[in-house]
Amino acid sequence: MDKDMLASFSTFPAKTKGLGNQPLEPVVLPDGTKQFELTAEIADWEVEPGRTVKAWTYNGTVPAPMIKVDVGDRVQIILHNHLPVNQDIHWHGLETPFAMDGVAPITQEPIAPGADFTYAFSVDRPYMAMYHPHLHGQMAVPNGMFGVFQVGDTPIAKGVTVNNVNVPADVKPAVDIPMVLNDSGVIGFSLNGKSFPATAPIVVNEGDWVAVTYYNEGLMVHPMHLHEFPQLVTAEDGFPLESPYWVDTLLVAPGQRYTVMFHATQKGTWAYHCHILNHAEKATGMFGMVTAVVVQ
Repeated sequence: MDKDMLASFSTFPAKTKGLGNQPLEPVVLPDGTKQFELTAEIADWEVEPGRTVKAWTYNGTVPAPMIKVDVGDRVQIILHNHLPVNQDIHWHGLETPFAMDGVAPITQEPIAPGADFTYAFSVDRPYMAMYHPHLHGQMAVPNGMFGVFQVGDTPIAKGVTVNNVNVPADVKPAVDIPMVLNDSGVIGFSLNGKSFPATAPIVVNEGDWVAVTYYNEGLMVHPMHLHEFPQLVTAEDGFPLESPYWVDTLLVAPGQRYTVMFHATQKGTWAYHCHILNHAEKATGMFGMVTAVVVQ
């Protein structure tokens, strides 16, 4: 058993095909509107070495491409439905006009297979939001249809002292990571669409600050635990906290988003995982919701 566990770790980070969370580039229309296109489609997705599944996706990746815009932007998103079922897109955590909320058949007619639909709205404040289907969501979301929608900058803390730890006023995180959690469907226990040992490590230099935003698109709560470095919680559901606070383990419920920072002050390869242990380990070793912070 110990040999199996050692073998499972020795392959980390394992190479797999496909990478989610990649920025989706818009077409800027003459009036300044940023136009994005998404295709809902079933695609092959390699969750871990040797395990390729038929995932439900936007544009063929899990998570879907990341949509990032600025405060004040006008946005259009064109959805092409190439799935065998009706669809919509709900903008979880965004404030939109009623007709754009993406809850068929309440706010719109379902988008039939082979049909297109254009969502259009403006964003007037920062958001750390998600997008996913509402119609047939219990099937589509666990199987891979989810993505990040960010408006403005990540809400980090600057120039504060919390429990005698100072965050400099000019702090600039070396990396700013969206970490999308899932636990069900064909994808299963995963971070950003991959299961350990195919999860991506966070590689930084000693002394760096790091920002991570958790997006729980799963069906379960996940207590996210980072070894060695406490996490400074700076925002909940995209709302900056007036009083950031330190945690060792942060419980993230389905639909929730949390932004945290940590200070990588000691070299090493530090485990980073969900602390419901059967989400991160089985008899043959680590799997699922595990990655590492590598401090050089």
